Amino acid sequence: MTNTEIPPTTSSEVSTKQDDIPFAISLAVGSSLANETGSWRTERPIYVDLLPPCNAACPAGENIQQWLYHAEEGNYEAAWREIMVNNPLPATMGRVCYHPCQVACNRAQVDEAVGINATERFLGDKALKEGWTVDVNAPESGKTVLVVGAGPSGLSAAYHLRRLGHSVVVRDAGPLPGGMMRFGIPSYRLPRDILDGEVQRIEDMGVKFEYNTKVDNVEDVIKDFDAVFLAVGAHIGKRAYIPAGESAKIMDAVSLLSDIETGEKPMLGRRVVVYGGGNTAIDAARTVKRMGAEPIIVYRRTRDRMPAHDSEVTEAEEEGIMMRWLSTIKHVDSGTMKIEKMELDDHGFPQPTGEYEELGADSLVMALGQDADLSLIENAKGIDIDDGVVQVNSQMMTGIDGVFAGGDMVPSERTVTVAIGHGKKAARYIDAYLRGSQYQPSAKHPEATFDRMTPWYYADAPHQVRERLEGARRASTFDEVVKGLDEESALFEARRCMSCGNCFGCDNCFGVCPDNAVLKIQPGEYEFKYDYCKGCGICAEECPCGAISMVPEDV
Repeated sequence: MTNTEIPPTTSSEVSTKQDDIPFAISLAVGSSLANETGSWRTERPIYVDLLPPCNAACPAGENIQQWLYHAEEGNYEAAWREIMVNNPLPATMGRVCYHPCQVACNRAQVDEAVGINATERFLGDKALKEGWTVDVNAPESGKTVLVVGAGPSGLSAAYHLRRLGHSVVVRDAGPLPGGMMRFGIPSYRLPRDILDGEVQRIEDMGVKFEYNTKVDNVEDVIKDFDAVFLAVGAHIGKRAYIPAGESAKIMDAVSLLSDIETGEKPMLGRRVVVYGGGNTAIDAARTVKRMGAEPIIVYRRTRDRMPAHDSEVTEAEEEGIMMRWLSTIKHVDSGTMKIEKMELDDHGFPQPTGEYEELGADSLVMALGQDADLSLIENAKGIDIDDGVVQVNSQMMTGIDGVFAGGDMVPSERTVTVAIGHGKKAARYIDAYLRGSQYQPSAKHPEATFDRMTPWYYADAPHQVRERLEGARRASTFDEVVKGLDEESALFEARRCMSCGNCFGCDNCFGVCPDNAVLKIQPGEYEFKYDYCKGCGICAEECPCGAISMVPEDV
């Protein structure tokens, strides 16, 4: 496509050639006469800045499209630093996030979604390898904030508060940082050197960590700090009443995973039943398998109703883990369990059938969900707890002035990504509080929907598949299962981004305009010369990423 400039049609030429214009333009765009001439234009094109669906879907609030732009240019450090504006743990998130951004990706309607998660992991790993650091450029505020809990929400809040110039102390009841990322996610999904490296980077910024230091009552620490952020994770496994004999071995999945992380090996026996259908149940079963046992997952519904992510279930099946659907445990004894068969009613809920069978098992691992430890606020006046979660206002503040809460402690989806987003938001609210104001999030732009795109400009390019260890091989080791992309694959993946709703400087509008009404100011920056624009709309129709809208002339 040529960028040779065509002299614009003058107003005098328009007036003397009016009879020719409708025919010429109708051949080009097939639109009505009212939309074809300058003086009669009813619509004009404008450049827009829309919210990419990946950005909108990211619980951590990353500007995904922007960092992909840097990555596709090969500027990996700039891409990583753009991620770090919102998320301090990209290497971790590139492994454990279930990437809702990819579910929302418009590219999936062309071939396959952009491998955002894999590219983020590549950038996070490269940052650790290269030793990239984050500087604190904000002036010191003189304020000190206590963060209770060194899980994803607490780490995120500490990182962002430090970047804003505040002193931060993180206290955790455990011996090491990471919270459920360390004590709930097995190392075959998240290698500990990756987690430790990203936490160390936060500590190097000046954040102080205090381990094996449990806060028993929040009221005892308020006076020592200018603000407090409560970010205690959901470490307590939920219980269900199941009759059991005195010699029955029963433990919860969270305790099992935590014990293994700290070097303890529970005596579970050879045959282990894991009761539950969430991601924790899958993690527990896959961990037990690696310890040499034979796990069976018992779940009262069918696979399609299992809350665990499908990729996790598939990997468990590949590793030879058995699953019993539509089953519930009625009694546990030494070496055996009584199982009742269930069936789904018309509404999809499991109902008992009265049919029982015996299942040989040496122990039972309960994986029925987790609760946050709220003991530090149970006696605090002014803090409301409803159904096991803390109630907060629009600024994430509890009923006690200066005490904020987030992550698993508040009503929300309990994922690492959501927790990281909570930490960032809490830091902004706390920062505003310490400065005597309130933080108000800016309004979001309209979303860039697929119907705005011109997808035929994008050639089919299926996403790059990450290598995985074979099921039989990985079932006996805690080596990382899913491998990362190499540089060539990561670069290819970044370049698959369609830049939904935002101009990326393709020159299409400049090249297709029949009246030379698009002024190219510099690469990637244009403006319309409305004196020459007839409102034909070709630029909007031919914009690959939907960054041009036609608006009524009187707007």
